[in-house]
Amino acid sequence: MAESASRDAGGAPVELLGDYLPLLADAATSGRTPDPAELEAVGLLGRRAAELGVSAGTAVQLYLSAARRLWQQLPVVIRSRDNEAVRAAAAAVLRVVDDAVASLAEGYTEGRRQMVRWEETLRHEFIEDLLRGDADVGRLVERAEPFGLDMARPHQVALAAPTGRLDDTTPALSSLEHAIVARVGDRDVLVATKDGWIVVVAPADADLPGPRSASHTLGDLMLAELRRSPRGQPWRVSVGRPYPGSYGIARSYEEAREGLTMAVRLHLDTPVIRAEHLLIYRVLLRDQPAIADLVHSMLGRLVHSRGGAEPLLATLDAYFATGCVITETARRLHLSVRAVTYRLDRIKTLTGHDPTDPAQRFAINAAVLGARLLGWPENDLH
Repeated sequence: MAESASRDAGGAPVELLGDYLPLLADAATSGRTPDPAELEAVGLLGRRAAELGVSAGTAVQLYLSAARRLWQQLPVVIRSRDNEAVRAAAAAVLRVVDDAVASLAEGYTEGRRQMVRWEETLRHEFIEDLLRGDADVGRLVERAEPFGLDMARPHQVALAAPTGRLDDTTPALSSLEHAIVARVGDRDVLVATKDGWIVVVAPADADLPGPRSASHTLGDLMLAELRRSPRGQPWRVSVGRPYPGSYGIARSYEEAREGLTMAVRLHLDTPVIRAEHLLIYRVLLRDQPAIADLVHSMLGRLVHSRGGAEPLLATLDAYFATGCVITETARRLHLSVRAVTYRLDRIKTLTGHDPTDPAQRFAINAAVLGARLLGWPENDLH
């Protein structure tokens, strides 16, 4: 009967029935109901089914098929009794089926829940080690296989951060993962969260399917999907350059993380930041004592202005960002042209450097960028 029920359920393992059939037979012949220990054993079989990858529907089908086949094979002495005896036997069997299937389903659910928690733990630990880049490479390659990552291929890491407060990233994470998998496939793609950011590990842009264009990149795909989120708000996406190997993923992640940090410091309004566009800023930061000296010598005296250095520094920032067009600078700062002209003259008077002079413009612009990168004047240059 157990083997027949297994065939009915598509080949479900016979071991999942345990002592279920004897329990049914006892109920039919004596009316005995299972004790708590016996039902707990059925619950353990449900957990075992989850561990074996048997679906909940298949496990329930196995139990129902076994009950049906046992009822058909009851001894003639049971089936030939009067109607009342048959009804009592049927009621006892159905009660066992009801209790056993309930315990089976409960055990299955708990088993799946534990497996999900365990898989999430493994996933979290793998992502932490992958992005940190200091784990054992051989072991990391082995751990990457279940997630479908081919560490020999070039991968890039992209980070998405909300520009405002977002209490729950789960809806955005789910929709983003679905969109990326639909475009790239479920191989060589990993989507997770870290430090409040959404992290995407994907093949290099050159490996993405579809026509090559300026907008056909991982960063643009992520931004477009995040903007469609039902709880969407302004997002900033930073994309590192692609590199091969496990260390390459960690390196790309650091570039993407550095991109988000620089975007905040430099007040960039670009929604998609690419690492290659920030190389000049990395050059500036490579020798921090030198850039601090430049900021101090070129802009240090702005602190003696009546309103402090920040308004004048913001004016320089907008002036250079608009291509040194005073009218556009005034519009961006919500000031009059006369007010902007006055501020530029004030900067020249305080520092001795004229931002409107093309010969001095490069050095002053570099100093402004250095000030933003170092967080001056909020942070002491020393």
